[in-house]
Amino acid sequence: MASATTFYDFKPKDKKGNEKPMTDYKGKVVLVVNTASKCGFTPQYAGLEKLYKDVTAKHPEDFVILGFPCNQFGGQEPGSDDDIQSFCQLNYGVTFPIMGKTDVNGDHADPLFEWMKAEKPGLMGMKRVKWNFEKFLIGRDGKVKGRWASTTKPESIEKNILEEIERKE
Repeated sequence: MASATTFYDFKPKDKKGNEKPMTDYKGKVVLVVNTASKCGFTPQYAGLEKLYKDVTAKHPEDFVILGFPCNQFGGQEPGSDDDIQSFCQLNYGVTFPIMGKTDVNGDHADPLFEWMKAEKPGLMGMKRVKWNFEKFLIGRDGKVKGRWASTTKPESIEKNILEEIERKE
């Protein structure tokens, strides 16, 4: 999708395998995270859920987290979409949307991830996602505002999210 200019130009697959238009989130600040159930960073689900609850308590209509399960890093997301949904709810009480299993790198990478990586390359201009739980912050204008590595704890970017929410376009 070379013509894509904003987050809202994409329709990745939801947990049922249907296209989910990102225009559904227009006007919100969105944190996109590639996730996995069997990773050393998996406990970040708890931090993401707390972040989601804390921010939406203050700004109920302005923020969403979208989890994109990915099995490209050490086979750490082997389950089906239904398995993943159950895991997230049972183990971490996740209430934010978990999308369908997604490739974030390579020939079959979802166009949304291709676009985000091009908009906000990682360390030293690296375009690929390095590991599970990498995070991309999308502003209300549909542009990538920030990118953080897997090692960045969700709570440490709350300030960035709130600043983006409070920014008047």
